[in-house]
Amino acid sequence: MEMAVTKLQRNENKKFVCPKCGRELGFIEGGAVSVVAGKVDMSSVLPKYPCESCGIYYQELLNSGYYDEFPLPEKMKPKKLVRTGDIPPMELKREADGKCTCPRCGERMDFVEGQPVRIVNGKPDMENVKDHFACRFCNSVYRRIASTNYFQWSEK
Repeated sequence: MEMAVTKLQRNENKKFVCPKCGRELGFIEGGAVSVVAGKVDMSSVLPKYPCESCGIYYQELLNSGYYDEFPLPEKMKPKKLVRTGDIPPMELKREADGKCTCPRCGERMDFVEGQPVRIVNGKPDMENVKDHFACRFCNSVYRRIASTNYFQWSEK
C-alpha cells in the first residue's frame, strides 16, 4: 500500500469523509504515549480517522491539516459477520461466566432468563418470556427450540 498525504474534506455534518470511497470517517480519540519495540511512539496520542470499508485510517501530520494514510490494525478492523441464513440450529450452553460465544460474530453474548409477561404501551410484551441468548455486539438473538438445549437465530 502506498502511503499518501492528503487534505481531508468535510461533509455537510462537518465530519471528515474518506477520499477513496466518500463514506464518513469514524473518530478515535488519541490515547497515552506508548512504547513500541523499545521506542517511544508519540503517534498514539493523535486522533485517528478510520474508514472501515477501505481498511485504512488517517492521522494528521504535524498539525499541518494534511493527513497520512495507514492500514487499519487487525484489532481495529470490524469483524466479519456470518450471514443469518448460514447459522444452523445449534446447542448453546452458558459457561462459568454465564455467557456463551456468539456463532455470528464471535463475541461473548449474554444469557437472558425468561421473565413474566410485561405490559409495554398497553400491550403484552412476549419478547423476554422464554430463555434466550442476546449478543449486544451484532444484535443477534438466539431462541431455544422447544424444550431442548438447541437454539436458533431469531429476529427480534
